[in-house]
Amino acid sequence: MKWFNKQSRLVQFILLLIPFVGWITEIVVRVTAVLEKPTGKNILGLIFGLLIPIFSWLDLIWVLIFNHLILAS
Repeated sequence: MKWFNKQSRLVQFILLLIPFVGWITEIVVRVTAVLEKPTGKNILGLIFGLLIPIFSWLDLIWVLIFNHLILAS
């Protein structure tokens, strides 16, 4: 998750905007977050990211407003 947070907002926006790339980015970021810090929020974020592909677009809006992913610790 650290590599995603280190990117500029524009790069984060582009990674989450493109439909398939956004979903893959979401999965990679969530898996690395669970591996780094296996908290309930991170695991829940991974489950939502895997089951709901449109969750990456919700994260896109969240990143633009709050500068971090939904359910990110």
